[in-house]
Amino acid sequence: MADPHSHLPGDEAERQRALDALHIVGSLPEPAYEDIVRVAAAVCGTPMALVTLIDRDRQWFKARTGVEGSQTDRNVAVCDHAIRQPEDLMEIGDLQLDSRFAENPVLKEMGARFYAGMPLVTGDGAAVGSVCVVDLNPRELNDTQRDALKALARLTMALMEARSREREQAVAEILNQGLELEASNAPESAGEYSVVIMELQDLDALSARLGERGLAKQLQALDLRLEQCLQPARGDSINRVTGSGEFIAVLGTEQAADTLTALHEVAEEIRHTLGTPLLMGSAGTRTGEPTSAVFLRADQALSAAKDTHPAER
Repeated sequence: MADPHSHLPGDEAERQRALDALHIVGSLPEPAYEDIVRVAAAVCGTPMALVTLIDRDRQWFKARTGVEGSQTDRNVAVCDHAIRQPEDLMEIGDLQLDSRFAENPVLKEMGARFYAGMPLVTGDGAAVGSVCVVDLNPRELNDTQRDALKALARLTMALMEARSREREQAVAEILNQGLELEASNAPESAGEYSVVIMELQDLDALSARLGERGLAKQLQALDLRLEQCLQPARGDSINRVTGSGEFIAVLGTEQAADTLTALHEVAEEIRHTLGTPLLMGSAGTRTGEPTSAVFLRADQALSAAKDTHPAER
């Protein structure tokens, strides 16, 4: 089968940034998404349904029913083809009769013969994944089922964007608290600071391996370990975004090389002990730059770090 990466659209980098901005790939299971796949399977009468997200080199499942595993390689993902027509439901009556998928090893292993998927499209028009259903027999949906699948995709995207807004509010509170602490502890250097975002990858896989309590203990230990890298006297602070593996630090200096080195050392320790990357992005202040812009540059640096670590995720 031809490699679909050779035919990626020209806005792939922008699409990936839109997915990164949601901070949802690798997140913990959530009941609302599990309900969506159950409803999709029931309405469409299929044994399998998924909420998929198309990441750099993989297709990751936010929710699934009737399917084993949490991800596949991107180059065997039918949903990678579906997202190329963001406004249209992609329906394939018999996968074995479609030259793009007839020799697909994952589909053969699943015994999949039918696929229908509606892209998940952000408000800015980026297609980041799909709500899809899969059957073991060739077939077609009726109009009611097609409309239902489209509605479930809209609902899923609304949930993801609401989740993203909640995160943004939590981040804003962490930044405000950090800047207040920095200003009170080091008033002579107020306005000179760095923002560091650290994100532990694939929490879902860690939770499955360690259990919820085991993961919680590891996150608490990591929080303490990261805090030890900071300098409280200059107003450094770090907090974790609730329910995630994302840590946000505000450092009371623009020149934070020593602290960043220490944080990188912790990240390397974590990669060895947990087998999961702890990726980092940072940015220092610029003259007259609002905090939101500093954070955005740090977030973009984190996205760039993900670009360079696809094999480890």
